Amino acid sequence: MESQLAALAAHTDRLLATARTLDDPAADSLCDGWTRGHVLTHVARNAEAIDRLAQWAIDGERRDMYPGGTRARDAEIEAGAERSMAELVEDVRSTAEALAPVLERLATAPRAVEHVEMRGGLAVSPDVLPLLRLREVVFHHVDLAAGFTFADLEPDLARRFVDDAVTRLRAAAPDLALSLRSDEGDTWRLGPEDAADDAEVTGPLAGLLLWLARRDPSGVRSEHLPELPRGS
Repeated sequence: MESQLAALAAHTDRLLATARTLDDPAADSLCDGWTRGHVLTHVARNAEAIDRLAQWAIDGERRDMYPGGTRARDAEIEAGAERSMAELVEDVRSTAEALAPVLERLATAPRAVEHVEMRGGLAVSPDVLPLLRLREVVFHHVDLAAGFTFADLEPDLARRFVDDAVTRLRAAAPDLALSLRSDEGDTWRLGPEDAADDAEVTGPLAGLLLWLARRDPSGVRSEHLPELPRGS
C-alpha cells in the first residue's frame, strides 16, 4: 500500500500542475457530456468519498460513499462544474490533502470491517481504496485532454491498471474470448479456455489501457476488434 500512496501523491501533484495551466473550465473533456470543470469537481468529490470509506474501515462506523446516492452526487458535480479554474484547483488540492493522512492511517490501522460498500452496493476490501483513488486521479488527468496521456505513466503502473481493467472485464463479460499482448511483452487471456474464436489485440501498454479504460481503439491493433461492454 505504501508504494500506491507514493504514486498517488506524485500523480495528484501532476494533475494539479496540469490543472493550474488551464484557463477554461467549460472546455470539453474526454468524458462524454462533461467539461473540464465537471472532471475536476468529480475528482474532488471522489476524494471525499474515498475518505468516508477509509474512515468506515478504520472505526467501523458505516458511511455512504456518496450521501444521498447517485442523484445527489451528480447534482454536486453539476453545481461545482461552473466554478472558476482557481476554485476548482483549490477544491482538488484541499480534498486530496485531507484524504492523504486518512489513507496513511488506513495502511497501518486494524480493520474494523472486512468490506466497505462502493456506490451501487459493490463490496470491496478497504485495501483497494488507495488503488481506486489512484485510478481516479490518473484516468481523469487523461480526461482533461491537456497533454497528459496513458503513455506518460510509469510502465509498472500502466501494467497494474491493465491488470485491473482485465479483472473487471472478466467479471462483466465472462464469455468474451480475448487475447491481449503488449508491445512490452505482457500477455493476458480472457474467456473460456476452450474458446477457439478469441480475438487478439496488440499494442503498447498505453494503447491497451486507452482501449480498455476509455474504449478508444486508436492505440491498438486487431483484425477483429471486439466491442467491449460499457461500464466494465
